[in-house]
Amino acid sequence: MANRLKFWMSQYIVRRYCSQIPQFRMKYLNVAEKNDAAKTIASFLSNGTATRREGCSVYNKIYEFETVVDGKNCKMVMTSVSGHLLQLEFITSYRRWNEVDPQALFSAPVRKACPENNTKIMRTLEREVRSCNGLIIWTDCDREGENIGFEIIDICCKIKPYIKVYRAIFSEITGVSIKRALQQLTQPNKKLSDAVDVRTELDLRTGAAITRFQTMRLQRLFPKKMANKLISYGSCQIPTLGFVAERYKEVEAFVSERFWKIKVLHTIGDLTVDFAWSRNRSFDKAACEDYLLLCLADPKAKVENVTIKSKHKWRPTPLDTVEMEKLGSRKLKISAKETMTIAEKLYSRGIISYPRTETNQFSKDIDLRSIAERFIEHPEWGHFVRRINEWGANPRNGNKTDQAHPPIHPTKLVTDLHGNEARVYELVCRHFLACISKDAIGSETSVHINVAGEKFTATGLCIHQRNYLDIYIYENWNAKQIHKYEQGQSFDPTDILMQEGATTAPPLLTEADLIALMEKHGIGTDATHAEHINTIKERGYIGVVEKGCLVPGIIGMGLYEGYDAMNLALAKPLLRSAFEADLKDICTGKKDPKIVLGEQILKYLEAYKQMTEKITALDNKMALRIDENPTANIDHLVTDKTGHTSAIGKVVNEIFQCPKCLVAPLALRQKKNQDGFYIGCMNFPDCKNVIWLPEDFLEPSVLSETCQHCGPIVKLIKLKFKSLYYKTLFKTPSGWYKTCLLCDRQFCENFNINLEQVKPSGRIIDDASVYTSITASIFPVVTSTTGGIGFEIEAQNGPTSTNFNKNRGKSRTKLKPENKCSSKKTVTTRNVPHFLTPALQSVRESVDVSPKSIENNTLENADAVLADFLNSNDEFDEIMGAVDLPNESVKNTINIKTQKLAILSASTTVKSFTQGNEDTTAVIFDESFPDITEFVWGTAEHRRRSGTNHNYQNMDGAVGIFQQDVNNESPRDVSATKNIECYECHQPAKELKVCKEGPNKGRPFYICPNRNASCNFFKWKNEDSSHDV
Repeated sequence: MANRLKFWMSQYIVRRYCSQIPQFRMKYLNVAEKNDAAKTIASFLSNGTATRREGCSVYNKIYEFETVVDGKNCKMVMTSVSGHLLQLEFITSYRRWNEVDPQALFSAPVRKACPENNTKIMRTLEREVRSCNGLIIWTDCDREGENIGFEIIDICCKIKPYIKVYRAIFSEITGVSIKRALQQLTQPNKKLSDAVDVRTELDLRTGAAITRFQTMRLQRLFPKKMANKLISYGSCQIPTLGFVAERYKEVEAFVSERFWKIKVLHTIGDLTVDFAWSRNRSFDKAACEDYLLLCLADPKAKVENVTIKSKHKWRPTPLDTVEMEKLGSRKLKISAKETMTIAEKLYSRGIISYPRTETNQFSKDIDLRSIAERFIEHPEWGHFVRRINEWGANPRNGNKTDQAHPPIHPTKLVTDLHGNEARVYELVCRHFLACISKDAIGSETSVHINVAGEKFTATGLCIHQRNYLDIYIYENWNAKQIHKYEQGQSFDPTDILMQEGATTAPPLLTEADLIALMEKHGIGTDATHAEHINTIKERGYIGVVEKGCLVPGIIGMGLYEGYDAMNLALAKPLLRSAFEADLKDICTGKKDPKIVLGEQILKYLEAYKQMTEKITALDNKMALRIDENPTANIDHLVTDKTGHTSAIGKVVNEIFQCPKCLVAPLALRQKKNQDGFYIGCMNFPDCKNVIWLPEDFLEPSVLSETCQHCGPIVKLIKLKFKSLYYKTLFKTPSGWYKTCLLCDRQFCENFNINLEQVKPSGRIIDDASVYTSITASIFPVVTSTTGGIGFEIEAQNGPTSTNFNKNRGKSRTKLKPENKCSSKKTVTTRNVPHFLTPALQSVRESVDVSPKSIENNTLENADAVLADFLNSNDEFDEIMGAVDLPNESVKNTINIKTQKLAILSASTTVKSFTQGNEDTTAVIFDESFPDITEFVWGTAEHRRRSGTNHNYQNMDGAVGIFQQDVNNESPRDVSATKNIECYECHQPAKELKVCKEGPNKGRPFYICPNRNASCNFFKWKNEDSSHDV
C-alpha cells in the first residue's frame, strides 16, 4: 500500500511539474501583397478579433491574432508589402548616360536593391521575422505574386536563414478560400519567379540600351523639338505602337472605290421588306444598269423558297482578364488601365475574385449556385437569380485555363459602391449571372425570290425567349419583321432600284481592338496589356480621338517608320511573341531560365547592332515627321578606334573584370580635374579598386584589340610616354606603347601595377597548398580599396602571387636576412606584424624548398628570425615596440637566388647592422598598413618620383631595388658633411619635417624648392649619401 501511494504521488508530482513547463508555440509571419488584402485575410482568420498596430511604414499595418495551423494553436503576425519590394537596376557606374556606351548594358552587371520608398517596409519585415518561427506568403497567386513572394523570402532569410517558408494558394479573398489555403499550405514555386526575373532583366537591358541610344542621338540631331524628350523603347511597347501605326497607315493610304447594287422593296401597310441582291454589289456601273433593265422588263417576283430555323444568341463565356478589359473599354468607356486598377481594389476588399486570370471556364468543384444565391436579395437582379435556381446554374465554358485561378466572378453582394467602382462591379456581377443562365432563343425566316432571273433574299427574326439578355444589358438582340410568304407565291415588288455606294476605310483601332491584337500575337500577358497601352499613351506615342479610336503621335509615327525602314525585328511582334512562349516553358520547367535569358540577349544585341548600322534611316524618317532638319554638326557622335559610332561624349572604356569584386570590369577613366587618368572599378562605390596612372602617361586609350596571352576578355591599352627615360627603357622612340596590364611584367614592375595581388573581397584564399620555387624578382602592386603596396614573386615554374595587405588571415611571404656563411636555409615566418617585412641584403646560394621542409618549420624558428631582426641597432625600436602582433599564419616560403638586394619600401629605407663578419642587411616595412596611401613620403610616392629621376640598376628584372653600402653601426647624417642640392635643378634643397602622425613624425627631409617644376627630388636628411645615385 505504501509503495502504491508513493507511485501515485510521484505521478502527481511529475504531471504537476510538466504542467508548469511553458509549451512551445509556433509563431508565423504572414505577408500579403497589399495592406487591404492583409487586413481582410487577418479578419477572416481571426474571425474579426485581430488587433492592429503600426509598422515602420504608415501604409502597411500589422495585425496580430491567434488561429489554428495544422491542428495547433499558433500566434500569427500579418503585414504586407506594396507590390514589388526590390528593384532590378544597373550598378552605379552604368547609370551615367554620358559615360557608358549603351551597347555595354547588354552585359553590364545588375543587382536587386530596395528602393528608398520601400526601406520602411523592409525594416518591418526584418524586425518582425526575428520573433517568428515560420513565414507564410499570401501574395497573389500568379507570376508576379510569386516573384514578390521570393523577394520577401530573401529579405527574411537574411535575418533567419533557416526559417520555415510556406505558400498559401487562393484565388479569392473569402473566408472559406482563405481558411482552406491556411490548412493546405504548399511550397513557393521558384519556376514562376524565375520567369519574372528573366523577363525583368531582358526588359531592363534592352529597354535601357536602346532608349539611351536613340534618345541621346535624336536629342542632339533635333535640338529644337526633341531636346527634352525621352524616346523610350520597350519590347512590348513598340510592337503595340506598330499595331496602331499600321492601321492608321492603312486608313491614310485607303482609296475609296464606287460600287452599285440592285434592291427590291415590297411594302404592305406600314411594313417594308428589303430584298438584297445575291450578287451583293458591282463595281461596273454599266453592267449593273443592264441587270436593272432586265428586272424592270419583267418585274414579277416569285417566291422560290421559304425557310424557318431556330436561332440562338449565345450567352457569354466566363469572364477572364482580357475580356474584362475589352468590355470595360467598349461598354463602360473606361480605359483598360483604370478597369484593372478598380478590379484589383475590389479583389483586395474581398468583393470579387482574382482579376488577373486567363481562365474562361468554371471547374466542376465550384458551387456556382451558392455564389448566385448571394444576390437573391438584390432589388434588380434578385428575380433573375430565382430563375437561375429554377434552371440550374449551367455555365457556357470557354477553352482557356491557366490551371491557377477561376474566371472572374463576384464573391459577395455589395451595395455601397459609387462611380466607376460600382460600374465595374456591376459588369462582373451581370456577366457572371449571364454566363450561368441560358442562351436567348428565337427563329429566323429566310425568303428567296426570283425577279427576271436575278436572285434576292430577305430575312426576319422572331425572339421567343430572351433569357440571359434580361440581365446582360451590354448586348442587344432585336427582332426583325417581314411579311408572311409561301413557296410559289408571286407578287409585284413595290420598287426595283439601283443604289450607289463607296467602299470605306477600315476603322481605326480602339483600345479593345488593340488588346485583342496583342493577345492574338502574344505581346505581353493578360496582366500587362493595360500597362503597355498606358505607357505608350503617356510617352505620347499614341493618342485617343473621338469614339475612343487610337492614332499614332508624331514621334510614334516617326519611330514606327524609322524602324520599318531599318527592317528591324525590334518593331515586329514575332521576337517578343517567341520570348513569351519561352517564359511559359520556364514556368512549366521545360526550359532553363539562364539559357533562355542568354539566347534572348543575343537576339536583341544583334538587332541593336543592326540598328546602329542603319540609324540614318531613323534620322530621315523622324526629320520628315517632326519637320526639322537634322543638325549639321555631329561632332558629338563619337567614333572610337573600333569603328563603333556612339551618340555619347565621354565613353568609359572597359578593360577586364575587376579581380577584387568580380562583379564589374575595370575601366579607363579621366580624373574630374582633367589632369590625368586612372583605372577604376565600375562597381564604385561598392568596390574601390583603383590604379592611379602616372602623369608620364599621355593620351591613354583602350583598344578593341585583345591580349593573345590573356584571352579575348582582356583588352590592350595604348599610351604615350612623356619621359625620355621610359621611351628609352621600352624602346619606343615615338613614345607610343601598347600593353596588357595582366601579363606585361616589365611595364607593371616599372609603374607598381600588379593586379594579380588583389584578392577577391569577402573570400578567404588559402595558399597553403601551393609550393613553388621562387626567384628574387620582386615588385610592388597597387591593391584594392586602401591602395596599399603588395609584392608579386615570380616562380621558376610559373607566377605565384603573394599579397601583403592589411587583411588578416591571408597568406604572406616574408624575406629573411641570410648569413654569409650559411649555404641552405628555409624560413617560414609567423606572428610578424602585418606592416613589417624583413628584406634580404645578400644571399649567397639558392635552395630548393620541399613541402616536407615547409611543414617542419615551427613557430620557434619564425620567432628566432624575428628576434634576430629586432635585436639589430636601427632607429625604429619605437615603431617595433608599438606593433600589435597578430597571430597570422604565413604559409608561403621563399627560395631566393644569390643576389645583393635592398628594397626601398613603406615609410622609409633604414639600415640594420650585424656584428662581426656578418653582411649588412636592409629592412623594409610592409606598405599595406592603413593610411599608407595618405603619406606623401611613402614608398609608392617616392618610387613614382624616383622612377623618372634616379638611375638605378635593374637586376634580373627587379625594379626599384637600391644597393646600400653601410659600414658603420649608426646612421650617418649626410647634411653634416656636405650641402644638399637638387640633382636636376641644382638649387639648394629645402628642408622640411614630417607633421603627419606616423612612425616618421618629426623626421626632417629635403625637397626641391621649386615645387611647380617637373622635378620630383626627395631625400631624408639622415639618409646615407649612397642613396643619392
